[in-house]
Amino acid sequence: MGFFSRRPQTATLEPVPADGPATPFPAARAAEASLDPALRGLTGEWTIDRPHSRIGFSVRHAMVTTVRGAFADYDSTLYFDGAVPSRSRAELVIRVGSVDTGVEQRDAHIVGRDFFDAARHPEMVFRSTAAMHEGGETFRMAGDLTIRGVTRPVELQLDYLGSVLDPFGFERAGFDGTTTIDRTEWGLVYNQRLEAGGTMVSEKVRLQFDISAIRATPQT
Repeated sequence: MGFFSRRPQTATLEPVPADGPATPFPAARAAEASLDPALRGLTGEWTIDRPHSRIGFSVRHAMVTTVRGAFADYDSTLYFDGAVPSRSRAELVIRVGSVDTGVEQRDAHIVGRDFFDAARHPEMVFRSTAAMHEGGETFRMAGDLTIRGVTRPVELQLDYLGSVLDPFGFERAGFDGTTTIDRTEWGLVYNQRLEAGGTMVSEKVRLQFDISAIRATPQT
């Protein structure tokens, strides 16, 4: 299937407040002075194009290999300010029951009570609280991540990959985002000890956001 062989599927949440995050990084204003002027043209509302994006994770299994998975069902609101990145904001609501690691039995375990407990906590939510330009094409976004009803702060590194007008007339911008969390801080404490030492599932989980974002159509 070609890269542009499917029209985008997007879902938009209600807009977040236009005045942006209340607690920007202290160095945000100074870093913004070095912005590429071309980024100003990207200012506006965006949504994630699901068929061409991946919201996923990776975790070490049995100390010797890595299990990777992704979530297929989520809603997004993104606002990028190319002139003043500290005003940028994002919200991502993920239905954890849509997890796919390629093994049905493992997926059923992940959505069960040992991990996400999707029956009682069907959504995982990220809401940004601050953003800054670190230099070049690298940005940093702080926010609150909620899993199983527990909310804790996280920071994402976001690398801007560029923008393009696709054959369907959609303006796209690409970002790669990553962060590593300790799942036990959100109550995902299930594990098994290995006979030789160590644990079956690492407590450290790498979250990965491979984003193809589409500029939202202005409301009339």
